Amino acid sequence: MMTPETVAFYTLGCKLNFSETSALARQFAERGCQKVAFEAGADLYVINTCSVTDHADRKCRKVVQQALRRNPAAFVAIVGCYAQLKPQEIARIPGVGAVLGAAEKFRLAELLTTLERPAAGQPGAVLASPIAAATEFHAAHSLGERTRTFLKVQDGCDYSCSFCTIPLARGASRSGSVASVVARARALAETGVKEIVLTGVNLGDFGLQGPERQRLETFTHLVQSLDETTDIQRFRISSCEPNLLTDEVVRLVAGSRRFMPHFHLPLQSGSDKILGLMRRRYRRQLYADRVALIKDLMPHACIGVDVIVGFPGETEADFLDTYQFLNELPISYLHVFPYSERPDTLAPSLPGRVPERVRSARTTQLRSLSEKKKRFFYEQHTGLETEVLFEDDVTNGLMAGFTPNYIRVQAKYDPLLVGELKPLRLTGVSAAGVMEAEEIGLLV
Repeated sequence: MMTPETVAFYTLGCKLNFSETSALARQFAERGCQKVAFEAGADLYVINTCSVTDHADRKCRKVVQQALRRNPAAFVAIVGCYAQLKPQEIARIPGVGAVLGAAEKFRLAELLTTLERPAAGQPGAVLASPIAAATEFHAAHSLGERTRTFLKVQDGCDYSCSFCTIPLARGASRSGSVASVVARARALAETGVKEIVLTGVNLGDFGLQGPERQRLETFTHLVQSLDETTDIQRFRISSCEPNLLTDEVVRLVAGSRRFMPHFHLPLQSGSDKILGLMRRRYRRQLYADRVALIKDLMPHACIGVDVIVGFPGETEADFLDTYQFLNELPISYLHVFPYSERPDTLAPSLPGRVPERVRSARTTQLRSLSEKKKRFFYEQHTGLETEVLFEDDVTNGLMAGFTPNYIRVQAKYDPLLVGELKPLRLTGVSAAGVMEAEEIGLLV
């Protein structure tokens, strides 16, 4: 039986994965198992995997190898999206002791007590039910890793985008209740947390609850309740589908003192043809309307955009449609991804495969556009007096923090500033692409 005294974690992928890793760490702490740094040579290594990023298999294997270098006798458990999609494949990676699927991962601490270390040359144990069994919502939040806390309020997705494996890896959409999220936010406020980022797989679909997944509440209800009934100073909304970010939610944020003027809206393509092939639930005009409303109500709002280039069928004209669309929109930065084939999705079977070199070239062009957009957005705010929440993120004697509208600000390290809101005047963009600032009347 596996009864570890120390445990180390490694997380691949999104903010949601980080919040879930933190929840697993707290479960082990409650059982008296000490969390240690990855390099410390733990008894147990837990690797939380992702299926969205490229080369999931290679990354998983490398982290397993590095864990066993730290402690050849360690037990290695794999959880996360990739573990649900390819459990048998992962179990055959040398050194893996167990693979847990979406319905089992939050029982990891309990299930480990029933497992034996596999014999040399044998695969690890596989505890992975079909994804239909993942029906329960498990609350999670990150704490301690950063000043900002990622609070999971929703999981799973009912959409069927032709490029995405997330519904296969995480199951159907499900949520906590507004009351439970508010209670957790209040508890976090009591620990000194100043900023919470609301996270989920399909955040705007919040409200499906219980075994029958009835829509008992909406994302609007959640935003309004958190704004009115908690003491958290800053909330941010992580990625939200443009068709689910309603006008009502935008107006609530615009009138709120707690919700920051910062939105992340996945676009994926500026071509209606490609959006159709992707099975997205909106077209570019709806996206443009959302951006226009945000900037009309909050001219200083930061808007981030996800884009996929090189999707099957994307011609040069389609890509230029996307480029021109983004160039004309008052957005702040881009997250650009070259299309990557995913097993068990529809997209790889579509005609018009785009060569890798073309995908790479288009990625480079949009990332260059992103840098221009970001610098322009930053420069527009030179001279602005605002508040910066500093993080424990120190490089070469400098620390970083963020304004309400997500401008990254750099200042000389001062331990008293970590986790504090500091009034500053933004003075200009540095050569490194971050904003510099000064105290009102005194250079930081």
